[in-house]
Order: sequence, then structure tokens, then C-alpha cells
Amino acid sequence: MLILGIDPGFAIVGFGLVEADRGRQRLVQCGAITTPAGEPLPARLRQIADDMDLLLAQFQPQAMAVEELFFNNNITTGIGVAQARGVLLLAAERRGVPIFEYTPSQVKQAVVGYGKAEKRQVMDMTRRLLNLSAVPKPDDAADAVAIALCHARSFTSRLQSPDAARPGSGRYEVRKQVR
Repeated sequence: MLILGIDPGFAIVGFGLVEADRGRQRLVQCGAITTPAGEPLPARLRQIADDMDLLLAQFQPQAMAVEELFFNNNITTGIGVAQARGVLLLAAERRGVPIFEYTPSQVKQAVVGYGKAEKRQVMDMTRRLLNLSAVPKPDDAADAVAIALCHARSFTSRLQSPDAARPGSGRYEVRKQVR
């Protein structure tokens, strides 16, 4: 299964492609979609949509894992990120790519084993789990790889369990699919 992890933003959108097969994960590609500061938001959103469409066409992932929004103090930035996130979700939906959302604590739990882990711990465990020589750069790409890894570790493990397809098996407790 090829999973596209997305760390949403409107200045930088991190992406990470992870291949998951029988409990093993491998980094395929990672990077960032960047938009120029000073550009009007609609132009930035169009660029994000266009670049996302190219990514989806080139790699044809079987799932997209995206981080749910977490608002701190700056609501203005949060609104821009929410709009960019909507563009990203729409691009995947248009291509028929199933979308799965994870909270930051779910990503930390899946990657580190502790839902309140620090960012550096998540990055280091991502590097270790994927046998990488260094943490992916930029940080947004590293975050996206961790999100893809979260989906690989939680979703594929449930697919392999004997009762995964049984109704009421708890299969949807860790993740939820957006329609």
C-alpha cells in the first residue's frame, strides 16, 4: 500500500510517501509544496491544488493520511491552513484517494508509543523506523512522513488482524475516513 502523508499549510505543505507491505514500511519520496510569501491566498491555494494534483497523478497513492488541524493562538493563520487543507482534501477526493485523518497525539502514539511525545522524538523514531540516515527535511516533510507512517502502522496492522473485517471490531477507532 502506498500512503501519502500530508502536513497541511499554505506557505509549506509537507508530503511523504511511504510504502507499507506486511508490517514493513519504506520511504519512497518526501518533500514540500511551497508557495511564495506575499502572493494572494487564492493564488497560493491554486498552486497547492495544482501541485497536489501532480503528486497524486505521479505516485497514485492508495491512501492519503492528513493531520487534523490544531489551533493555537493565531486564528488568522489557522483559517489559511484550514483553507489549504480543504484544497488538499478536494484534490484527493477528486482522484478517488481514500482520506484518513489523525490528530497529532495519534501520530505520536503510533510512531513513538507515547501520545505526548516531543517533536524531536517523533522525528528520531521516524528516522529509525524507516532506517534513514537522517531525518527528512524540511520539518514539514518529516511531519508528513510521520503521518504516513502513523497510517501504515495503525491501518495495515488492523487489516492483517483476523477480525479486522468483522463489524464492531473497533477498526475505525484509531482513524476516520472523510467523505
